[in-house]
Amino acid sequence: MKILCITHADFETPGVIESWANGKGYTFQISKPYNGDRLPKADNFDCLIIMGGPQSPLKLDEAPYLADEISLIKESISQGKKVLGFCLGAQLIGESLGAKTKRSPEKEVGVYPITLTQEGTKDPLFTTLPSKFPVIHWHNDMPGLLEDSTLLAHSDGCPNQIVRYKPLVYGFQCHLEIDKDGINTMIEAVPEDLQPSKFTQTKHELVANDYAPINNMMTNLLDKFVQLRG
Repeated sequence: MKILCITHADFETPGVIESWANGKGYTFQISKPYNGDRLPKADNFDCLIIMGGPQSPLKLDEAPYLADEISLIKESISQGKKVLGFCLGAQLIGESLGAKTKRSPEKEVGVYPITLTQEGTKDPLFTTLPSKFPVIHWHNDMPGLLEDSTLLAHSDGCPNQIVRYKPLVYGFQCHLEIDKDGINTMIEAVPEDLQPSKFTQTKHELVANDYAPINNMMTNLLDKFVQLRG
């Protein structure tokens, strides 16, 4: 399997997704449009993964390369590729299908639980998970919904946490891929994100969290995701 992974900041990496892909023997290419990388055509990969970042679809003029990403996502979906987005990536998937990004009711930074909807408990990615489980959050925005998209999970601070847009297209506003090293990197890179709020953990709390169970959940979900059939 050939996977294209789009990142949006040097401090926000694919985390355990990359080690999972390498362990499976998949081809894993990282593209950094924010660094001037040209995106390949959708014909060149089987699966597209779009990571998070500090940019916002609400301010496309500040990051014009996001428009090219939206076009590639749209092309990938039209060709029946598997598409998976996290945080900003989830929002860009929504944008590619006509669902406008919105501000989340609450900023969320830290480890907080999400709750599966009734549809979420039936989704093939989540049937073995409890209805409520902890994940990582680091966001201000959230992906929009369409009439034919399915909301799979929500949190106390954000109503749109996981969205299934198509049978092979999922958007996660939350994160499961960031490991402890990645958290430490983000703390150093964007300390302003830790300004206190209702759902923002302190630096001490972030460092003290156990990320291994969340990361293990990520690799299990990825195993299921690549097996999906449209």
